[in-house]
Amino acid sequence: MDSVALFIFCLICISSVAGHNDKQQENDVYESLWTSSFDLAKKTLKLDFVQHMEAGDLHAERYVNFTIQDAYYLVKVTDMLQKLSTSVQKPADLREFFQGRYKSYSKFRDYFLNMYFLKGVSDIKPTPAIKKYISDYETVMNTKEPIYFAVSLLPCSRLWVWLAKHVEMKQSNAYIEWKINNKDGHPEKHYKKLLNKYLTEADKEAYRIFRMQMQNEHDFFESS
Repeated sequence: MDSVALFIFCLICISSVAGHNDKQQENDVYESLWTSSFDLAKKTLKLDFVQHMEAGDLHAERYVNFTIQDAYYLVKVTDMLQKLSTSVQKPADLREFFQGRYKSYSKFRDYFLNMYFLKGVSDIKPTPAIKKYISDYETVMNTKEPIYFAVSLLPCSRLWVWLAKHVEMKQSNAYIEWKINNKDGHPEKHYKKLLNKYLTEADKEAYRIFRMQMQNEHDFFESS
């Protein structure tokens, strides 16, 4: 009887562990968020700006304006990350996420501004698309739990990598550097474990915010 009881106990434990692992595998919010708004990624790829960049015949003025607006976006988002890097104390992994993202963004901001000989972005007038994009970030930061700001950051990181991988450019293309600089990013290193830990696939607010920011990305490219 003792052997039988031990056998049954082992089966229960194995079943419990397997069920727990299955639940972890099923709860892949990181991938589910992307899949839920993948239609916007495909629409963005087909936009006039991206298509002309892919063909290499995009007017230089359009790309310059795009870059200026991107600089404005970068500085404003970095400013928000700076605030979150000091205001978020717990949990520890979320604090470390914001500190890490701020360090990365601020380094790229400084490089970006120096490359284009900009002292700042105070003289840049944001387009309606970028103005709304930044406003939506601010709303998330000021009204939602910090984990949702992490969600709001992901569309930019993930979409640009995907676009860069899917635009077909020859080495002679004037915009090949955009593809090269963006195609090898790995946003999953920073976001996947964190989002899967604190969110579930039933979290409608996470999906709403992610899609909102994917739409903002689409509209930025569309207006460029």
